[in-house]
Amino acid sequence: MENQDQISTLNTLIETTIDSITGYEESAQNVDNERFRQIFRERADERQQVVSQLREEVRRLGGDPEESGTFLGKAHQRFEDLKAAVTGRDEKAIINEVERGEDYLKAKFQTAMNSDALDGNVRGIVERAFASVREGHDRVSSLKHSLEGQPTNS
Repeated sequence: MENQDQISTLNTLIETTIDSITGYEESAQNVDNERFRQIFRERADERQQVVSQLREEVRRLGGDPEESGTFLGKAHQRFEDLKAAVTGRDEKAIINEVERGEDYLKAKFQTAMNSDALDGNVRGIVERAFASVREGHDRVSSLKHSLEGQPTNS
């Protein structure tokens, strides 16, 4: 299949973005701060739109889009569940984990953008998705920095 490299790249981004959605949804459930909960839910909704756009492009290219996240993402979530139970929903810990997930997702998109696997049309779709990812990354980073110097909420 001539589009296989593009489909593979898009499916990797879909899987990783689904992991991001799951992370945001679980973080929204585990944080007591209503402002953070709302931000996490908004991010999850935005990421769902990214996944829909990427899946649509995979179908257009003749492929089967991924329907779930990565194994590593699922393993990471189980670890996060345990950590949340142990740390008692510490806001800083949750924000740090969300930021770590954002860093990982941003790196995946950067890798895709730097590869030669994407043609012009697909590259444009990935660029638009990446803009949303960057904006989310920057927002979480600013949230983290706003918490620095504050006492831990546990």
